[in-house]
Amino acid sequence: MSTLYQSNQSEGGGRSKVLKLAAETLWQMPGRFGIARLFGPAYSLRCIAFHDISASESSFTRGMGVNITPTDFESALKFLTQYYNPVRLEDVLADSDGRGLPQRAVLVTFDDGYASVMEWAAPLCAKFGVPAIFFLNAAFLDNQRLAPDSLVCFVANVQGMETINAAVRVVQGTSSPKLNCMAEIFSRFFPAISLAERKVFLDALVHLGKINERQLAEEAGLYLTRNQLCELASLGFEIGNHTYTHVRCRSLTAENLAEEVDRNKAELEGISGKKVRSFSVPYGSSADLTFELMGHLKLSGHEVAFLSESAVNLRGADRFVLDRVSTYADSDGTLFFQIEVLPRLRTTRNRLYQGLRFLRTGRKRASSDRVVAARGAHCIPTVDRIEPRM
Repeated sequence: MSTLYQSNQSEGGGRSKVLKLAAETLWQMPGRFGIARLFGPAYSLRCIAFHDISASESSFTRGMGVNITPTDFESALKFLTQYYNPVRLEDVLADSDGRGLPQRAVLVTFDDGYASVMEWAAPLCAKFGVPAIFFLNAAFLDNQRLAPDSLVCFVANVQGMETINAAVRVVQGTSSPKLNCMAEIFSRFFPAISLAERKVFLDALVHLGKINERQLAEEAGLYLTRNQLCELASLGFEIGNHTYTHVRCRSLTAENLAEEVDRNKAELEGISGKKVRSFSVPYGSSADLTFELMGHLKLSGHEVAFLSESAVNLRGADRFVLDRVSTYADSDGTLFFQIEVLPRLRTTRNRLYQGLRFLRTGRKRASSDRVVAARGAHCIPTVDRIEPRM
């Protein structure tokens, strides 16, 4: 593990050990699925998200938390087929409120189109009879360029954060706050810049790092080829939209929605020969699923959209706001805890948070109404906006 991220991981090490102990303890209890229901609302559909399947992390993925080993992935599929009922996207689309789905229905998905899914995910899913959706970025097929996350990860791991911060200054000037770890790039820097500024940053990163991006991408062979995409589709797997260049969708304007969403959909359909019906929001945040994006998805022929905030999908949930659990679990107990317990706790927390926000908003509205009555109807009260679930 790079020293860049050791400090961040050590801070959460104690908490992780406590959660793992709780997970393993609960897993050993009789009636564990019934106990899990006590932690929060009932599930309609479990959705699981995987990314890269490889025995070890590379400099292109180390620190991003996208890796699961082939052994752990196979164990996860055994677990899912033993305790859940894997379903197809078709089953989800055919059932409007989740009532017709089998008990403990689970939908398996993969993001980012890593080449390892062809080596491990496809054959293992076929072996266990697990349907799956593969969400892809057409821009990176055939390994002619690197996805922004992989490029940033490579530079941070190989050259350090100094090069990253130098490229940030090209975009934001010399007074820009220093980024201390890779996580801050994805959670703080990328969401705050436009698509054009992201291009300037990535170009600066390539220049300052003295990188031949095409050569590096070809040597790494991180992503699927067009031929492999066709093979996936021919095997009966669903192909989904993940934007053309893996962008933070909150930065998309009306002008470039078509470039990132429609272009990717059209290219994937042209290569695979199959209709693209689903969309996975890069980075998985509800803050990126804007009203503009959701409206565009519906008008462009998409039928479902997925987040990755690891919360419960309630019965009757909006098909354009389905949530997924991202997991890299190394034991049945941990996987059970990640699927059954943590999403319920997050959903309960979110409900309490939103309830408190509504109460506070209501008090402000009542106070403002009294002011309006005292001053006259020309005085318009203001209220706080309810923040999206995170």
